Amino acid sequence: MNEFIDLFNSSGAGNISTSVRLLLLLTVFSVAPGILILMTCFTRIVIVLSFVRTSLATNSMPPNQVLVGLALFLTFFIMAPTFSQINKEALTPLLNDDITLNQAYEKAEVPIKEFMSKHTRQKDLALFLSYAKMDTPESIKDIPLTAMVPAFAISELKTAFQIGFMIFIPFLIIDMVVASVLMSMGMMMLPPVMISLPFKILLFVLVDGWYLIVKSLLQSF
Repeated sequence: MNEFIDLFNSSGAGNISTSVRLLLLLTVFSVAPGILILMTCFTRIVIVLSFVRTSLATNSMPPNQVLVGLALFLTFFIMAPTFSQINKEALTPLLNDDITLNQAYEKAEVPIKEFMSKHTRQKDLALFLSYAKMDTPESIKDIPLTAMVPAFAISELKTAFQIGFMIFIPFLIIDMVVASVLMSMGMMMLPPVMISLPFKILLFVLVDGWYLIVKSLLQSF
């Protein structure tokens, strides 16, 4: 990563051409959204919201655009302190020409590493450090992003699936009760989902499900 930053900081006759620099910059921008998604709380939020829709069996309600939009705004809300710190310590000094691009990168990675480290399991991080045969880091700053990001991602996936499992349980009970009642009445040809769906929606509305889900997500960070 440092070598890439040096391409944009270098000067002199031996510089890489402007067109190649622009191509590299566009390549980074095209990959950046995916990288940022895996370095923030977006992954956990969007998976949990998807589990809610699946457990309700409402198919495409809410639509994907609504779930992703809600996940994005919740991500910005939760990550606001981290983004503010990055803006204050790295982006603003860089725009004011007080620090170089390399220094800005070093200052910007500290807050994001601190956030990811709080939600990364030691076992997951040790997996990538041992695979790369890296020495045990003395501090968070010494952990490379190449190991931190995938470790954080799989930790978030596990946490999201654990939350999703807990969300499924009450709706699964409703499906089982409805299926048992239909079988006892000899109505085996009637899909249980057709009967249980209104009851699941009613339960979700009565307990103010969206409030509870969002509250749980906020408290989990």
